[in-house]
Amino acid sequence: MKKIIYALILPLVVVSGLVFANREINNETSKKPGPKPLTAAEREAEMKKWKATPEGTKFTIWAVSPEGKKVLATAAKIRENINEYTNMEAVVTALSLPPGSRLGFGVMVRINGDDYIIKFEPEKSQLEQLHSLKVNDKIIVKSHSVSHAPKYSYPIISGEYVERDGKVIYKHVPREDGC
Repeated sequence: MKKIIYALILPLVVVSGLVFANREINNETSKKPGPKPLTAAEREAEMKKWKATPEGTKFTIWAVSPEGKKVLATAAKIRENINEYTNMEAVVTALSLPPGSRLGFGVMVRINGDDYIIKFEPEKSQLEQLHSLKVNDKIIVKSHSVSHAPKYSYPIISGEYVERDGKVIYKHVPREDGC
């Protein structure tokens, strides 16, 4: 009888040891540092390489054009609000994006007399509240990011927080993987 019990316990101990050892190996591999950030010189070299590509050349030409200068100047007007993640008062001017846009769901707004695109990445549960927006609604917007592209005549604000009449109607939900 004792031999049978020992015969059953021995494989259990061996398997437990293997599982524990594998767990230790996995923990060690997860402690490896991610890719280190580029130095200023490396970043400048990468930018120089990109500017030599057709996309980089197209962007450079656009950036010095009157339309590009206007978009970049308009984006610069809200840079401080973006950097400090402060409230920006906006008025909804259109419930759809310009024709041909590939930004997903968004609206057009006017902030301090300038037009902007606000794009959202809403969860399905948040869509109903965003669809309740109407033209001329006054909203408060917060964001960490404003971008621009030659395809669009307006700066693009990544909507992270929207408030209407003192109530939050949208707050960006971070992704599970932290990105």
